[in-house]
Amino acid sequence: MFDSLDKVRGDAQARLERAARDRRSPMHTPVIATGDADARVMVLRAFDPWTLRFHTDARAPKVGVIEADPRIGVLFYDKAEKVQIRVQGQARIERDSAVAQAAWEAGNNFARRCYLGDGPGTVAQTASSGLPPQFEGPEPSDEDLIPAREHFAVLLVELTRLDWFHLAHDGHCRAQFDLAQGTARWVTP
Repeated sequence: MFDSLDKVRGDAQARLERAARDRRSPMHTPVIATGDADARVMVLRAFDPWTLRFHTDARAPKVGVIEADPRIGVLFYDKAEKVQIRVQGQARIERDSAVAQAAWEAGNNFARRCYLGDGPGTVAQTASSGLPPQFEGPEPSDEDLIPAREHFAVLLVELTRLDWFHLAHDGHCRAQFDLAQGTARWVTP
């Protein structure tokens, strides 16, 4: 199936491109691990070789962690096709850049309303979305969302390494790419 490193690299790129644009892609919601060894699932919003874009609340604890230690790992997995992609890179948070503003403007009001509530990790007396009661169900207006913009940020990850692994009954296959150096190699699984 994959007999050259160029084909593997092309497969990885195609999978990440699909993951960013297709919410049904099994790789659309990868696991993100920050330098403090904390992991969470996030939605991949965009991929531009070799940069990933995610959205986050600027008040989230992970923002401080990333600003102090920009190393990040991301794990993608397609169970049906038995392909795992692990990447490492350098992350940065952007709040006021053109990229952040364009991402904010491209969102819909239901998605943007998440940034109206209490910051992630705020202690609550009962189970809570953190949203103000008036936005628990209804879609807020553009005017309602003005204060939410200050809480919105993008997480950009410049990939430096990629590890591609395919499980197969006739023999697993694994390749590694140093994207910063432009090198690639086969490795045993």
